[in-house]
Amino acid sequence: MVSIEDLRRPAVYALQTLAVAACYFAVGRLGLVRQLVVQGAVVTPIWPPTGLAVACLLIFGLRCLPGIALGVLLVVMSITSLRPAVIGTVAGNTAAPVCAYLLLCRVGFRTDLSRLRDGVALVFLGALASMLISASVGVSLLVLMGKLAGHAFWPVWLAWWVGDAMGVLLVTPLLLLLHTARWPPSMSRWKEASALALIACGLVPLATYSRVSLLFLVYPLLILAALRFQLWGSILCALLASTTATIAATDEAGPFEQLTRVEVMIELQAFNGSMALTALLLSAVITEQRNTRRSVERACQDLVEVLEHLTAGDSPHPRPPKDVDGPRSEPEGQ
Repeated sequence: MVSIEDLRRPAVYALQTLAVAACYFAVGRLGLVRQLVVQGAVVTPIWPPTGLAVACLLIFGLRCLPGIALGVLLVVMSITSLRPAVIGTVAGNTAAPVCAYLLLCRVGFRTDLSRLRDGVALVFLGALASMLISASVGVSLLVLMGKLAGHAFWPVWLAWWVGDAMGVLLVTPLLLLLHTARWPPSMSRWKEASALALIACGLVPLATYSRVSLLFLVYPLLILAALRFQLWGSILCALLASTTATIAATDEAGPFEQLTRVEVMIELQAFNGSMALTALLLSAVITEQRNTRRSVERACQDLVEVLEHLTAGDSPHPRPPKDVDGPRSEPEGQ
């Protein structure tokens, strides 16, 4: 006889698969809002679905893989017709997040991003190395199908690769933070957070839309956010700056106004990449140092308690001796 639990498990798995596919499709459509044309090919400066896929794999494991593949298929089908090459694109865009997940698990990655090694692993293994798969497969299919000239392979490949990597660098840490955050969040520093948010909302548009090159003004704000709020502050600041810079670049405004399409892509991706790297690595270093300081403080406090007990003539945790061979008799003469 089939129990209710046996029926519930497939239903929950099906709902989880559909939820992941729906989120992937929604984020994919959002990523297609802003596009760049490089050598006749349309690319996205930031491709958020890759970050969503890597985060889902790190949180739920490989059981969400069908949902990711279905989401990739839905996004591809929304912009092109069903062709044999679509299967290759779906395979490449699915294999890249899976490769990132396997590499991160191999090095003992922690989803709380509390160590410098976790930030380094996410940057170099999860983003830069793994996204080579999706870029190589996708651009190679465009060349083989005759939609892209052979001489345009490397510029388009670079734009595709950096866009996928930026999705991992910006979206994955944010989703991991939301998953591990305590709810409701503490509001003890809401005044400082509000002031920093107001400064960011005023400074970032000024830096990204000014005709004078003022993009460097974002970095002090990013450092301040990392020092005061660690990864929460730095990644939100980097996401705001990268999104605003992408909008300015696609509108050909501000420092991107008089540049060619290739120059716009290079300057935008260099800015976005450096912002994401700074946010992840700086916040990881600060968090690791704070955790180390707390551990040292706890150890010093325990040592002080032990010394206080010793100076008072008591042991901190007296324990009765263990008799291995049973009770012993008193020695003669006593």
